[in-house]
This record gives sequence, C-alpha cells and structure tokens, in this order.
Amino acid sequence: MKFKKLAALAVSAMLIAGCSTGGGTGDGATFKAGTYEGSAAGFGGDLKVEVVLSDEAIDSVTVTENSETEGIGSKAVETLPQAIVDAQSVDVDSVSGATVSSEAIKAAVTMALEAAGVDVASLKPVVSGPVEKEDKTMDVDVVIVGAGGAGMSAAITAAEEGKKVLLIEKAPMVGGNTSRATGGMNAAETKYQKEAGIEDSVDLFVEDTMTGGHNLNNEELVRTLAENSASAIDWLDSIGAHLNDVGKAGGASVSRSHRPLDENGKILSVGSYLVPIMEKACADKGVEIMLETEATEIIMKDGQAVGVKAESKTANLTVNAKSVIITTGGFGGNLDMVVEYKPELKGYVTTNAPTITGDGIKMLEAAGADFVDMDQIQIHPTVVQSNGALITESLRGDGAILINNEGKRFTNEILTRDVVSANVIAQPGSTAWLIVDDAMYQDSTVIQGYVNKGYMTKADTIEDLAKVMNVDAAVLQETMDAWAADIAAQTDAEFGRDDLAEVKYHLDTAPYYAVMIAPGIHHTMGGVKIDTSAEVLDKDGNVIPGLFAAGEVTGGVHGGNRLGGNAVADIVVFGRIAGANAAAYAK
Repeated sequence: MKFKKLAALAVSAMLIAGCSTGGGTGDGATFKAGTYEGSAAGFGGDLKVEVVLSDEAIDSVTVTENSETEGIGSKAVETLPQAIVDAQSVDVDSVSGATVSSEAIKAAVTMALEAAGVDVASLKPVVSGPVEKEDKTMDVDVVIVGAGGAGMSAAITAAEEGKKVLLIEKAPMVGGNTSRATGGMNAAETKYQKEAGIEDSVDLFVEDTMTGGHNLNNEELVRTLAENSASAIDWLDSIGAHLNDVGKAGGASVSRSHRPLDENGKILSVGSYLVPIMEKACADKGVEIMLETEATEIIMKDGQAVGVKAESKTANLTVNAKSVIITTGGFGGNLDMVVEYKPELKGYVTTNAPTITGDGIKMLEAAGADFVDMDQIQIHPTVVQSNGALITESLRGDGAILINNEGKRFTNEILTRDVVSANVIAQPGSTAWLIVDDAMYQDSTVIQGYVNKGYMTKADTIEDLAKVMNVDAAVLQETMDAWAADIAAQTDAEFGRDDLAEVKYHLDTAPYYAVMIAPGIHHTMGGVKIDTSAEVLDKDGNVIPGLFAAGEVTGGVHGGNRLGGNAVADIVVFGRIAGANAAAYAK
C-alpha cells in the first residue's frame, strides 16, 4: 500500500486596526499603515501573528500565540518573523526541520497582509549580495558531526574528560530525530524499576532485543547496550534529566521504558524533554556548537581520521581533530535513499526530520567504512498520514487498543512494530484507529498534545466514538465490552495479549479519544559497522583509527526490527561510549 503525504493548512486573518493613507514600494505593493493580525494552523495548534505596517514597509512581525514544539517549531518562531521583515516578503526559506511551523507563520503573515489590502504576490524578497565565504581552520581535540541525542551525549562525555569539543549540526537547531521521540528509554535493572517492584535483567533485555530484531542483531552490541543501560539512566539523572516513570513498549517482556514526568506527574514526550537538557549540559561543559554548518568530508591521513571539512553560510571550514565522531542519524528522511534499499516503501510517509538524509553514511563510505543491514528499514504502525506525526507505542503499552474500520480489534497491540504494521496494512483500507480514554488523557501531556494538534478526536460516548470512526455503533460497543471482559479476566483469548494484569488503564472512563493511523517509515536499522567501543570498522573488519560513530548512523544493534524504547537507549549508551573512547584516543 502507498500512504501519500498530505498537507492542509487552515488560515484566517483579522484586521485589528488600520489608519493613515496608502503608500507603496518600488515593486508596486501598496501598504496601509496599521497593526494587523493573522492566524494559521501550526504543528501544535493555532498560531497567531501581529504585523505592523508603515506606509511603505513591513515594520515588524511578532508571533503572539503558539504551541509549537520546543526546540523545533520554536526555532521558526524565533527566527522567521525577522527574516520576513528583512526580506520585506513572505517568500523566505522555511526553517529546516520545522517546515509546518514555518509555513504556518508565513500563511498567517500572508493573511494579515491581505487583510491590509497588500498584494502579497508583488512583494519580491529583498536579496542581499552573495556572501564571500572565508576559509577558516579550527583545531580541537574531538569533533562531532550531528547534534542529536547521540552527538550531545558524546559531546558532554568527552567534555567531562577535559577535552576541547566541537559539535557541528547542519540544521538551525539541535535535536535531530531525538526531538521527535515520544516514548521512553529502555533500561534494565534500574533503580526506578526496583522502586516500582519490576523484576528485569540484562539477559532478558538482550533476549527481547535479539528476538525483536529477528536475531540479525550483533549480540555483542546488544549486550553492551543492555549492560550499560542502567548507568545511562543514572548519568541522565546527573545532568538533570530524570526518566523516573516506567512503562511498557512493544516486544518487551516487562516494563522497562523509562519516561519523564512533569511537576504534576503527567507523562512527557521523552525527546522534547531530553534535548534542551542536553543542550544546556553541552553549554555548561564548554562544548562549542556550530549550527547551520554541514560537514562534507572526513579528513583522512595515513588511514586515520584527523578531522572534517564543513561549510557554513559564511565559511569553508577545515576542522583538525585528534578524533572524529559521526552521529548524523540514519536516512529515513531521504525517501529516494529509502526506496533505493527497499523499493516497496515508495510512497510511504516518514516520521523523520527532513535533515535525516544519510549524509554521515556517505562520508563514512568515502572514508572506507563497512556497512551492515542497510535494507532493514522499519515502518511504525501508528503514524498520522497527513504529516508523518508519530503516535507513540507507549500508549498501547499503557492500555490503548487498535480497532479497524469495521469496529473490531484485530491484533495484539504490543507485538513488535513490524508485526503490528503488517496487521494494520491487512485491514480494510489499510488503516486503523487507536483509542484511549479520559483517564489516559488526564495523565498524559503527550495525549493532550495529540488532541490539541487535532490528531485525536474527542467522543463523549461509545456511540459518538462510532460516528467519529464511521463504524457500526453496536459492533464497536461489542468490541469495547469484550475488551472490558478481557481486562477483568486478565486474559486475551482472541489475540493472546499477555500483559493485561499490568495494563494501567482499562478504557472504561468516558470521554474517549480516537486517531486514525497507518504505517510510516520510522527507523533505518542498517548503518556503519562499529565494535563495542563505538569504533568504526573497515571492510576487512579492522578499526579505522580515530573514527567513532553512535546512534542511528550505525548498524548491528537493532537487527531486522527495532524495539520501541531502544533508540533512546542506543543514542545515550553508545553516545557516551563514543565520547569516552574518542576522548581517550585524543591524548
């Protein structure tokens, strides 16, 4: 099946005040001095702007109200209004990684200008002359390419060892795909599990991960992940990131997905929680971060990595370093590259940030690195098809269920992602509905965010829910009654879900919330080969001196399918390992 990416932008504008006589520009645009307001649908809900015009120009643009994601959409809110004023036009580049927020700002400004009688099409952007880039050389101990969770974990760790660290990121903000992580971080034998009375072990974590990955995983890497997961939770505590709530994700035998809570005890999205804390820790440790700077080449000398070449808007950079770490993520945002390795995924939406395009893989290939499992690309079963937004599987672990377009359950909701995705695709229309109740809504800012963004629709009764889903109310009621009976009996005779005694929420509290979902491209399990020290290996299986990698750019950890919660574990555990060993190498 093909799930086409759709885009819809609802806009409205209201004239607040208008005065004075009309003026104009050399391009023929006419302005009416005054203050005008516009609004548009952003990523997090309605976004409003205030535009102040003189007789001859756009004097100011201010975003007055927004709910955009901190660290992603917020970057567009911070930078795009001034870009519009500088260009005297809405024809400006969107902020990379924050396209929806950027387009909302431009649409809101457009409507405000039109309310003022401005011919927006005639506002040609003011173009400054070409910038002559300077050649610049920098000398550091450790250079890291990619400022997502793996890169920042590595940077903080290397800086803690007293090294001079430079972190390069091509996007205008840090975070990468980590900012989009909504579930949790898997870890075994943690203090938080013990406090909750959860029995877990490193061996069980390894077994679950190997089974979930169809035993294609490199077991040494998996064991390294599991053995270092509890200390990674403690390390996050040390930098102020507390993942102290433990839930269950698909493919896990026990609850080991560690999640953050807000001051009211409500569950938060793990990625948007971790990224600003990590960014602050980088600053506190003296890590230099260069944004909008794209690495183009790993500098090799006598078979050793000795730096990188990069480009910013103003400079061509040569960074000399004693060790190099690549943490650029996978290639799930590069749909052409995805289709190259897996043609059957053509037309699928992606949950990835648009900057996740495989740049690091290309640089590593040029440096002589070897790769593994490049055709192992995961689709996630619960993705909003209009924009690729991920609905976290932790909801299913907590008690959410999946219902098809006939009003019936059709799967064990906590099976691995590949199995649940296949089961969704097999349903009528190749889509399904994920259902939560008010008890879940009240305890989760994640669910509240889905509702505020318009992904989930509220229904006061089962009958109303059936109308939202366009299914037979009697059939849906029968399904919900059967689920209630399964919960009471703690057994799922039809689909074999075996965690009903642990399910936190029973879907027995109206109102209900539903979101239509279908699979989308989520994670590329393949990547560069590394050893347990996060050292990059060449095609002969030898270490490439001075070259390290961590996170989704690497292969071998997840095999043929990644378990939910293992990506955050991967970036923190192997990010720390890469940072420590790169620091030790940089003597």
